[in-house]
Amino acid sequence: MKERPPSKGELRRFVEKFGAPALIDKDGPRYRALGLHVSGDSPQRVLARAETEPRLLRTPLVRYGHHVAIGHAPAEWQAWIDATKGGH
Repeated sequence: MKERPPSKGELRRFVEKFGAPALIDKDGPRYRALGLHVSGDSPQRVLARAETEPRLLRTPLVRYGHHVAIGHAPAEWQAWIDATKGGH
């Protein structure tokens, strides 16, 4: 996220695949610091706020071509690369 926060369109891709709640880091310090753990905001509203507060999102958000993933999943990422290279 520090390199390049996701755009609205990219976030939409993650939401379409995983749903809005899956993207929100409810255990993260920023979520608690903003009082979102008690605010009752909808996941969609929290995601809208994440455009200016990317630390509200679970990480890493990985994009590779048409593939997207949330969290540390090196085997999945490698499978994407292998499929692109023809299975090497």
